[in-house]
Amino acid sequence: MNTPRLNYVVVGLFVTASLAGVIVALALLTGRTGPTDAYHVVFRNVTGVKFGTQVVYEGFPIGQVESVTPQPEEAGMRFRVDVSVTSGWRIPEDSVATIAAPGLLAAVTVRVQAGNSATVLEPGGRIPSREPTDLFGAVSSLAGEISELSEEDIKPLLQTIKQTFLTATDILDGDGRELIGELTVLAGSFADRAPKIIDNVDAAAVSLKQTAGELSLLASPENREQIEALIANLNRAAEDFTKLSSTLGEVSTRLDRLMARNDGAIDDALADMRYVMRTLARDVDSITQNMEGTARNMFEFSRQIRQNPGLLLGGSPPPEAAGAAR
Repeated sequence: MNTPRLNYVVVGLFVTASLAGVIVALALLTGRTGPTDAYHVVFRNVTGVKFGTQVVYEGFPIGQVESVTPQPEEAGMRFRVDVSVTSGWRIPEDSVATIAAPGLLAAVTVRVQAGNSATVLEPGGRIPSREPTDLFGAVSSLAGEISELSEEDIKPLLQTIKQTFLTATDILDGDGRELIGELTVLAGSFADRAPKIIDNVDAAAVSLKQTAGELSLLASPENREQIEALIANLNRAAEDFTKLSSTLGEVSTRLDRLMARNDGAIDDALADMRYVMRTLARDVDSITQNMEGTARNMFEFSRQIRQNPGLLLGGSPPPEAAGAAR
């Protein structure tokens, strides 16, 4: 055998081996490595499904799509998807087939989710199906709804908040500054009483802790029926409150009209309130001193009464008290 003929034989063997390797690889990828059983699935939407689309059973490749056939019906178009599955593969009759992609960039597959039935489908049978969810369509619809909500609700709400903030700023620039100054004076006068307030808050916290323990006992199974009845009463009360709120809205409207007709009287009332606040801020120290003196006098009076109750009837103090008085 000469050299050119030997080269032709080697090249032919290499090409034949390459083709065999490609065929084996395709068979392994599609699951067609031996005898198969035929099944079919019916979908309304077969986007991305074609001949050769992989069929997986709980993520494991078991076959491929053989053909997609349109089936016109009165309710609309349906598509019969014929698949070939590894021979002898047990598919429970309550299994569900869907069209899905493992990832955003992955190819579409016909995914069979295993059922719990002990009865298996016979070859040639129909696998129950569930229509695929259009994720991108749902996201697009959600984006549209968010945009509509922003245009119709959020922007007017932000405009209302801005207007309210500007109105509050105008109020603070006017009478609000004087009122804040007076409140600052009152806050300074009450600052000395802060320790006593803190003690009261601590006592209230202890009381709340005890109340929480009692509430946990109250929520026992024996009291659930009463609590459910209470919730039903609260629901009825909420309905009554809704009616009351509508009534209050009407009252508020009438009050707005009344305030619009009596702007001068309201200004006079605010001026009187500022005068009262200034008076209280100026005299709060003297009032406090008088109250402390009164407390000391009451303490001395109660002490003398405890020593000699006869003083209430015009009696004289005891001898030791009289000697101490001299």
